[in-house]
Amino acid sequence: MQEIKRSGKVCPREFFSVSDQVSYLEPSQMCAFEEAFRSWKDAARRMDSVRARTRLWLLFLLVRHTGARLGEILSLDDTEAFDANGPFVRLGREDRIREVPLPEEFYTELAAFQESPMGYGLRGELFRVDPGYFRRICYERGNECGLAKDLVCPKSLRNTRAVEMLRSGVPITIVKEVLGQSSLDLTANFQQFSPGDVQSIVRTAHEAMRKRTSARNSFLGHVVHVDTDPVMAQVVLETRSNIKISSVITMDSLRNLKIQVGSPVVATVKAPLVNVLRRAECVSGSARNRLEAEILRVTETPVLAEVLGRLPDGTDVCSLISAQSAQDLALKPGDEVEFWFKAMSVVLNTVQL
Repeated sequence: MQEIKRSGKVCPREFFSVSDQVSYLEPSQMCAFEEAFRSWKDAARRMDSVRARTRLWLLFLLVRHTGARLGEILSLDDTEAFDANGPFVRLGREDRIREVPLPEEFYTELAAFQESPMGYGLRGELFRVDPGYFRRICYERGNECGLAKDLVCPKSLRNTRAVEMLRSGVPITIVKEVLGQSSLDLTANFQQFSPGDVQSIVRTAHEAMRKRTSARNSFLGHVVHVDTDPVMAQVVLETRSNIKISSVITMDSLRNLKIQVGSPVVATVKAPLVNVLRRAECVSGSARNRLEAEILRVTETPVLAEVLGRLPDGTDVCSLISAQSAQDLALKPGDEVEFWFKAMSVVLNTVQL
């Protein structure tokens, strides 16, 4: 699957699939459905027919652009629901009102009809139409462009709006609020990730993160173990090549990052916090992370030395040590070493899908 990057951020809109249990319209189908509805509306000739069809057309557009339940729209008082200062409609109960943005073009068309002689007599009841009749009109328009009933019903329009927002990069929590859903479990049906999807997203995030950080060492993996006490937490991640990295972070960080077993994470360690020892040396210490590697190169200055090694899985590890230490170790390409660093030195970054 193609990896997608936008302004250095991961864009998951083309990675996810929609559950087979969700009926929705693809963009080309929605365009055809809208055009069939518009043509039907424009074909009216008698004044009463123009009024009735325009009313249903506006109802259709409101359902289509809000993703609201049909019952919510039918109960709207159009004299109070729309914001006079901008293209918004207020939906929901009094104890949980939500404002949903509308396209400017639709908002202008709606306002013009409300103020017209045809619409003025409907003020307060513009959307109070028979739900069964509205569904029948939708089915007829869908049939004209070869769409099945389950694709052009109000529920499918609601689902289509959810998929559109997710594909545009709108966070799933915001989609939940716009739709007025009580649980993310319902919204999650619209956005499913296969193991391959997750791998692509995580890799893209990893590459973007490497470009944004000054840390020379980064490890991509999933959390396999979490230990906590009232103040601190130890998090263990495992890479695809079974390398385990331990990190100690605060409980506040654990909660803020929403880290749990299975979470995709990127661990980074700055090179000055990494020590390097010859593998043959029997040295004990408190560092939790010890990685066997082969030296690629040693670059020295009068003060510092950069030691670059490669792990068996191909991951590069970098250490900055003093020039004196480098001279004492007498490292050269091909030497077998261990890179050591403490769990407290490991910074964790979560990958948001």
